[in-house]
Amino acid sequence: MSSTSVRSSLSGAANLRFPPGFLWGAATAAYQIEGAAREDGRTPSIWDTFSHTPGKVLGGDTGDVAVDHYHRWREDVRLMADLGLSAYRFSVSWSRVQPTGRGPAVQRGLDFYRALVDELLAHGIRPMVTLYHWDLPQELEDAFPSGSSAGGGWPERDTAYRFGEYAGIVADALGDRVEMWSTLNEPWCSAFLGYGSGVHAPGRTDPVAALRAAHHLNLAHGLGVQALRARLPARARIGVSLNPSAVRPLTPSAADQDARRRIDALANRVFTGPMLHGAYDDDLLADTARITDWAFVQDDDLRTAHQPLDFLGINYYSPAVVSAAARDEADGSGAPRPDGHGASTHSPWPGADDHVSFHRAPGELTAMDWPVDPTGLKDLLLEYTAQAPGVPLYVTENGAAYDDRPGAGGQVHDPERIRYLHGHLAAVHEAIAAGADVRGYYLWSLLDNFEWAYGYSKRFGAVHVDYATQVRTPKSSAHWYAKVATSGELPGELTTD
Repeated sequence: MSSTSVRSSLSGAANLRFPPGFLWGAATAAYQIEGAAREDGRTPSIWDTFSHTPGKVLGGDTGDVAVDHYHRWREDVRLMADLGLSAYRFSVSWSRVQPTGRGPAVQRGLDFYRALVDELLAHGIRPMVTLYHWDLPQELEDAFPSGSSAGGGWPERDTAYRFGEYAGIVADALGDRVEMWSTLNEPWCSAFLGYGSGVHAPGRTDPVAALRAAHHLNLAHGLGVQALRARLPARARIGVSLNPSAVRPLTPSAADQDARRRIDALANRVFTGPMLHGAYDDDLLADTARITDWAFVQDDDLRTAHQPLDFLGINYYSPAVVSAAARDEADGSGAPRPDGHGASTHSPWPGADDHVSFHRAPGELTAMDWPVDPTGLKDLLLEYTAQAPGVPLYVTENGAAYDDRPGAGGQVHDPERIRYLHGHLAAVHEAIAAGADVRGYYLWSLLDNFEWAYGYSKRFGAVHVDYATQVRTPKSSAHWYAKVATSGELPGELTTD
C-alpha cells in the first residue's frame, strides 16, 4: 500500500510536547481478554452467565476464551514493551481471586496477577490495578436477601461490604509492587446498563434496582478506598475511573438546558456527588422521587463514599446531545437510542424518559456509531479540574472501534484510528495548556477483544487479534502510538504506510 498522509487541524504546526513523566499506557479488562473461564478455581461471573444466555450477546459470543491472555500474558507484556508503553491498566477478575465473592482467596488466581505485575515491572511498565470492571461473582448476584425474590448483586447493600473485603485481599497480594489503584471502572454502566436497560450483565430491568445499585457502588468505592488505605504503603495512589458524559443541549432553550441538567445528574453527579462532595444533589433526588424515596441511603454512607482521592480517572468516547422530550419519537420498539448505549425497550435513564430526547452529535462515526468529537474530552478534563481542585487526572480510557482487516501482507492499516487518537491527544494537550493537571493517557484498548454485548464484532485494539489463531499483529495505529509514547511528542502531520 502506498503512503497515505493523514492531516489534522494542527497540520504544519510544531510538535506538541507533553509534560515530563507523562504516562503513556493502554488498558484492558479481565473478562474481555483473559479467557480461562473455568481454570484454577475461577467460578462464573455475571458476564459468564449473561453471555451464555441466548440472545444477550451478538452471535452468541462469550468470554470463555476471549484472547487467551491468561496463557499469553508474557507475549502481551512483550508487545507493550515493544510499543514503548510506560503504563498498563488492567482489571482483576473478582471470581478468579474470590470465587464466591466472600471468604478466603484462591492463591492460584492471585499468583496469576503477581506474575503479571512482576513481568510488567521487569519491562519498566507501571501497572494500574482496577479492582472491578463489571465481572461480579455470580454467587453475589444470586445472594437474595431475606424475604426478597428480586435478586442480589449491586442493588443489595451487602455487596458493597463484600467488595471492601475483596479490595483488602488484592491489596495484601499486590500492594508491595503496585502503586496505582482504581476501585471501580465506569460504575454508571454497572448500575444503569446492568440493572436499568438490561443490555449489560446481569440483564435486569428495574429502575429502582438501578438507583440502588448506583448508591451501593458509591458505598463500595468508599469501603474499597478505606481497605486499600489500611493496607497499602504511603506511596500508593488510589482513585476511581468514571465515564462522565459531556452532555450538551441541542439548543440554548430553557427546556433543552433542563434536559441537559437531568442527564448530567444521572450520568455524572449520581457518582461525583457522593465521591467528590459527599452528597447527592437535590435535583437528582427530586427527579427520581416518583421512582424511589432513597431510603436505602443509611447514616454515614455518604461520608464513607467521600474518601480523599489521589487521582481521578476519566473515560471518554463521545459527547451526548439532548433536548426536551419529543414524545412522538418514542415508539417503544427497542431500537437504539442515540445515547450510544445499545438497544432496549427499557431505559438506563430512570426519571428522565418523559423529559429528555437524545440526538446524535455531528461528526464522523466510529464502528460503534459513536460520533468523533475530541472537544468533549477537553471539556471534561477542564470541568473536573474545577470540580476536584488539586486532584490529578488520568485519561484511563479513550479509543475507537473500526472495521479493521488485515491486508494482503497481513498488515492492518487503520488511519481512522490514528486520526481519532491524534485529535483526542491534541485535546488532552489543550486541556493541560489551559490548566488541567493530566498525568497520563491510557489507550483503549491494547488488544482487540470481547466487546461485551457486541461480542467479537467490534475491534477497539491497537493490536489486531485473529480470534481463530490468537495471533497478535500491531496495527498502524500501534506503531504510530509507540512513536508518540517514546518521544512524548504529538506530531502536527501524520503519515501511515
